[in-house]
Formats: sequence, C-alpha cells, structure tokens
Amino acid sequence: MARNLYSAFLELLPAKPLQIATVTAIDGDIAQLVLPGGGVLTARGVGQRAIGVEVFVRDGVIESDAPAGMPLVQVEI
Repeated sequence: MARNLYSAFLELLPAKPLQIATVTAIDGDIAQLVLPGGGVLTARGVGQRAIGVEVFVRDGVIESDAPAGMPLVQVEI
C-alpha cells in the first residue's frame, strides 16, 4: 500500500503544547499573554475573559480558563 511521505513526516512532529498564561492586555478578540517564564505571546479567542485571568493556550488560541492558584512546575531538559 502506498503511503503519503509528507503525512508520515507530520506524524513524527510533536503535537502543539498546551501552555498556561496570564492575560495582560485585550484588544477585541485578541489578547496579549505572559507565560510563567516571562515569554509574551498573542492569542485569539478572548471571549468574556478579563485582564489578570490565567488561561490555557495552544497554537495561538485560548482554549479555556485555567484553575486559579494552579501550582507551577518547571522541568529543565
């Protein structure tokens, strides 16, 4: 059976990680987020969220609110 080599290559790549971030600014449906390590990113899908709320974000899209007071665990590789 023939297999698409590009699809096989894509299967080798890791999935987009789910990250936790804090909303620092909102402009329409776009939010500026700060990651726990200090990185800044922009994501869409703000909805009814407010500044200061922690959210789960993956691939530039806010997926949901994160539980308040969630402990932070950092792993160095």
